[in-house]
Amino acid sequence: MDMQQLTLAEIARALAAKEFSASELSSHLLARIKALDPQLNSFISLTEELAMSQAKAADSRRAAGESGALLGAPLAHKDLFCTQGIRTSCGSKILDNFKAPYDATVVDKLAAAGTVTLGKLNMDEFAMGSSNESSYYGAVKNPWDLSRVPGGSSGGSAAAVAARLIPAATGTDTGGSIRQPAALTNLTGLKPTYGRVSRWGMIAYASSLDQGGPLARTAEDCALLLQAMAGFDTKDSTSVDQPIDDYLAALSQPLAGLRIGLPKEYFGAGLDPRIADKVMAVVEALKKLGATVKDISLPNMQHAIPAYYVIAPAEASSNLSRFDGVRFGYRCENPVNLEDLYKRSRGEGFGAEVKRRIMVGTYALSAGYYDAYYLKAQKIRRLIKNDFVAAFNDVDVILGPTTPNLAWKLGEKNNDPVAQYLEDIYTITANLAGIPGLSMPAGFVDGLPVGVQLLAPYFQEGRLLNVAHQYQQVTDWHTQAPSGF
Repeated sequence: MDMQQLTLAEIARALAAKEFSASELSSHLLARIKALDPQLNSFISLTEELAMSQAKAADSRRAAGESGALLGAPLAHKDLFCTQGIRTSCGSKILDNFKAPYDATVVDKLAAAGTVTLGKLNMDEFAMGSSNESSYYGAVKNPWDLSRVPGGSSGGSAAAVAARLIPAATGTDTGGSIRQPAALTNLTGLKPTYGRVSRWGMIAYASSLDQGGPLARTAEDCALLLQAMAGFDTKDSTSVDQPIDDYLAALSQPLAGLRIGLPKEYFGAGLDPRIADKVMAVVEALKKLGATVKDISLPNMQHAIPAYYVIAPAEASSNLSRFDGVRFGYRCENPVNLEDLYKRSRGEGFGAEVKRRIMVGTYALSAGYYDAYYLKAQKIRRLIKNDFVAAFNDVDVILGPTTPNLAWKLGEKNNDPVAQYLEDIYTITANLAGIPGLSMPAGFVDGLPVGVQLLAPYFQEGRLLNVAHQYQQVTDWHTQAPSGF
């Protein structure tokens, strides 16, 4: 049996049937990571000892009669979720020596459900990027074509799951950083509603936009993970105290009567026409399952990128001010005074993209520019939210492409940050509005994966998972694996 080809749901059934133990599965995957990851660079740290002790504990719990869907299930965490006693680097030199003194709530919840942590995954530095090329630990490569990017910032998570090194991973999504890499690597990735998953212990980039979520091969696996990750957390002031739906029960609902909205703004200039064809093929498949389709408009979408690239850097400039070489993290050699310590520790510790965004954000928040930039961006954000609220009066989900283009070549957009920012055109509106979004596999163009995005009203993650699951029952895109892995 090829254990690495199993989904989380299949692993749960196999563990329950005693076809193999969690320890056997974990050691098999750890060996695979050591053998194959040098090609991909998807892991920053491998946590072998922790993994084997968690796997052994899961086996003991099963032997004692416990059963849980995630008991003994292996996964890995994006390297901005704090993990006690293990390096948590955020893909940055400035945190290369930082070992978190506690576990993030997401890590804690998944561990309580019995998952086995195999390691920490590579990412764009401080989650800033759409290609996973800004990491201090080097770029991650796309397993579908090693000369291309896997997307970002959760590129390590996406590449590791796509290459069958792990069945699932955690990611975070500030402007599309779960959904975009999921699309470029043939995965299902879910950004929950803002506040649905605790941000405590998740190192912040832009606090009003960041949201943790799962990356896996199927909607069913994402449902299993979200069930364990979601919930109110008293330690996170932005966490929402709202009951968690039964996401697995939602999967099997028929789609008869589902109203799908197609925004005309998604299909204009800038979208690769071959991706547009794949999107329309998904629409046809969903119609056969009983859905109806309606053309809609999101008129303020055109302002999303400028608004996002004022708000996110402004919050980053504030959040990243704590990395000053004083309390933890990287410190420059032999500073002459305090000012020198700050300047050189930050100058040497942060990479180019992070510095660029800190500068933009500090400028937007400075006296005389706050009203012109930051305040205006927040007003646009409200208009974008209102567009979605109005649209969801007429439709149940909104459907469109996840990305305007296929995975691009490594290095291709490094000299043009704005071209890279435009790759997030379809995903960032969900973060600005706080609504949930999901990307699912929808086929291939020239051997490269294409993703389709679904958006739903607040706290309707179950609906997104339901639509994706029903689509995955009649297609097999999500089962395709990159050759060589």
